[in-house]
Amino acid sequence: MWQGLRSLLFTTLMFAWTGLFAVFFVLVAPWLSIERRFALVRFYAACILAGARWIVGLSYDVEGLENLPQEPHVAFWKHASAWETFAQFLVGPSKVIVLKRELMFIPFFGWGLALIGSIPVQRGAGASAVNQVVQHGRKRLQQGLSVLIFPEGTRTAAGETRRYGIGGALLATRAECKVVPIAHDAGYYWPRRGLMKRPGVIRVVIGPPIDATGLEPREVNERAQAWIEATLKEARARAGCDPAR
Repeated sequence: MWQGLRSLLFTTLMFAWTGLFAVFFVLVAPWLSIERRFALVRFYAACILAGARWIVGLSYDVEGLENLPQEPHVAFWKHASAWETFAQFLVGPSKVIVLKRELMFIPFFGWGLALIGSIPVQRGAGASAVNQVVQHGRKRLQQGLSVLIFPEGTRTAAGETRRYGIGGALLATRAECKVVPIAHDAGYYWPRRGLMKRPGVIRVVIGPPIDATGLEPREVNERAQAWIEATLKEARARAGCDPAR
């Protein structure tokens, strides 16, 4: 019961903070450099995760920071909850997100996403959506920004995965950059559906970069997905948790 009330309080504050910040950000961001914009967004995300820690007892730990390349790259994050949409701003360099186009139409929130260079794609657009990822992603990489991809396309339930989309891998092979696979078990604590947030420590593991130069996109996806899923199962087992929970 108490955890449910804490979860409700946290969720309420999270939405309120997001709304207030979005309005403030849209008003001030046009006058700031891209790095200062990301600095503000990192502050926003840090407040969200601090709230999760203090209110619902949910913190996180990161392994493998030494695997992050110095140069712009494509980051493949496991997508199982809303948690990683905040945490990714605090792990590694500034990076733009590939996201569904509908989010860009939300007043203030969507405008804020545009101000940090997010790449919108239309679900179900097939080759057109892939071309958008490659075209806009290469521009962001050339600007010195990394690109974040949720290769599963949408949030999957904890312990599950789905076929990776081709866009991120194609971008990496065309740009001849590295892909960094990132595994985490946030879905077990902050499920993709429902209000309840469970207390605990989310494990984030950054994998060795995959140099996409000379590889086929399919091979990039296979390597990244195999590493992410195997690492997640190993991390859950090491922590004494049932990976299939």
